[in-house]
Amino acid sequence: MAGGMEYGQECYCGDVVDIENNGGAVKPESDCKTPCPGDARYNCGSGARLSWYAWSLTDPLYKWNYASGNNAGSYKFFVPGVVVPLITTVGINGKIMFVEKAGTGPANSTGAFELDPSQVGNFSAAWRTLKGLKTDVFCSAGLTLPDKVGRQITVGGWSGTSNFGVRLYWPDGSPGNKSVNDWQENASQISLQKPRWYPSAMIMSNGSMLVVGGEVGSNGAPQPNLELLPRVGPVLDMEWLQRTDPDNLYPFLFVLPSGGIFVGYYNEARILNPVDFSTVRQLPMIPGNVNNPGAGRTYPLEGAAMMMPQKAPYSEPVTMLICGGSTIGNAIATDNCVSIQPENPASNWTIERMPSQRVMPCIAALPDGTYLIANGAQKGVAGFGLANTPNLNAVLYDPSKPVNQRMTIMANTTVARLYHSEAILMQDGRVLISGSDPQDGKNPEEYRVEVFEPPYALSGLPKPTYAIDNKDWAYGQAVIVTVTSGSTGNMRASLMGAVSSTHGNSMGQRTIFPDFSCAGNTCTVVAPPDNKICPPGWFQLFILDGPTPSMSQWVRIGGDPAQLGNWPATTSFKTPGV
Repeated sequence: MAGGMEYGQECYCGDVVDIENNGGAVKPESDCKTPCPGDARYNCGSGARLSWYAWSLTDPLYKWNYASGNNAGSYKFFVPGVVVPLITTVGINGKIMFVEKAGTGPANSTGAFELDPSQVGNFSAAWRTLKGLKTDVFCSAGLTLPDKVGRQITVGGWSGTSNFGVRLYWPDGSPGNKSVNDWQENASQISLQKPRWYPSAMIMSNGSMLVVGGEVGSNGAPQPNLELLPRVGPVLDMEWLQRTDPDNLYPFLFVLPSGGIFVGYYNEARILNPVDFSTVRQLPMIPGNVNNPGAGRTYPLEGAAMMMPQKAPYSEPVTMLICGGSTIGNAIATDNCVSIQPENPASNWTIERMPSQRVMPCIAALPDGTYLIANGAQKGVAGFGLANTPNLNAVLYDPSKPVNQRMTIMANTTVARLYHSEAILMQDGRVLISGSDPQDGKNPEEYRVEVFEPPYALSGLPKPTYAIDNKDWAYGQAVIVTVTSGSTGNMRASLMGAVSSTHGNSMGQRTIFPDFSCAGNTCTVVAPPDNKICPPGWFQLFILDGPTPSMSQWVRIGGDPAQLGNWPATTSFKTPGV
């Protein structure tokens, strides 16, 4: 592997053999006269001259693993679709919500459909049409609320009244059993303070909902501010959102264990105070491509972000992971992931090269602590008709392995998943892959729904099973789980946050490995200790027997401290109470 610098700031990389193969020749060192921007004591090339360096160690800088057979996982067709979704959300009723932007489906579409995974062999029973959406969810944000019924919410939208939209759905029914509830919306009774297209949303440690950024309608003026739901005070303007518009849309939001709020946007990141939203710390600039260090990570230069696993006793600093993205202008998709421990004052970004370039990726957190990277394109940026060369390969990222050895090249799909595609963890441990609305004249609007089966789903090992009575946990509470099948000698538990997937953003994502111990078949899970390590909300509880996860069950942790169950107190909305 070799790299070189020309004109002090143009960076090139490849293999040593590329130099000779492309007619390169060694020239006198004195030909290189341009000072290096980072250290002017040294020179970094000149006109038609590269100061070049070669990796001289025996081991390569990065190693990708190449899986085969069942170890590569598998894409499988799951069910014929009825909608090209904009957002997918796994509900606490065991069903999966699909909402679409207006105009994607038939003119008479209601915009919302619920999939019962237990009924995929019976098309008419698998899909349910929902009513109640009155405005366009196009490029809105979505979450599952911590109220006692796990209502789903979308906020923002395309234009006009949709821009202010607040829409709620109360999941009911269960797998194989009918659901009847519809979406609820009434803009005259509840709406955002500011119009927002491409905002992000997050449940804060106090249980309220933070809504950040966006634009005023279709490619309109920036909305460089944030607001709270239920409404508290005015919106707060943020200089960093104004300055980085329009490349900061759908910013990445996470509550940190210290209580601060991590925000990743464009090629910057910072930690906000959760009370007044002032900046506690601006993090180092997020590195981009070797040919453009200013490449971005949020829409329209769209990458994807995850919080890496938190493990009891929660003494290790948390790590943030961002993969993929693209560049302004020449739209060169990014071929790396970057990570940082934002609460460590001495930390900087670590770069890990991916096997291929990827813009508009989706990442799904898996119950074994790994991450599936899927979907997207190898060239371009996010948007209608703005990307090409679909990336059909899945990559498994394992943070337990050494840096630069964490990525395994997995199975391929034959289905292009471009703009408006999603990836979301199902309760059986597989990943639901859906959507694609490229409008590029080459790839279709994609109705087919696939699943990716990770290696643990193909191993042939039996799934463990368990029973649990208490599904509403207080912080630090010890909860009894009865293992009904599986070996408890090598068992652990994981808690996977309720996610809404859209535009590479997995709103609500969190992976927690709580303290877990067993005496015989009676096991104890200890809930995370506080609302910073684990903001209040709903989590899928998986029990893992070695590598194999159980079917999950939903548990709520931390209650409903913001009393969202009583909100909104208007005649058009049914509320579950606290």
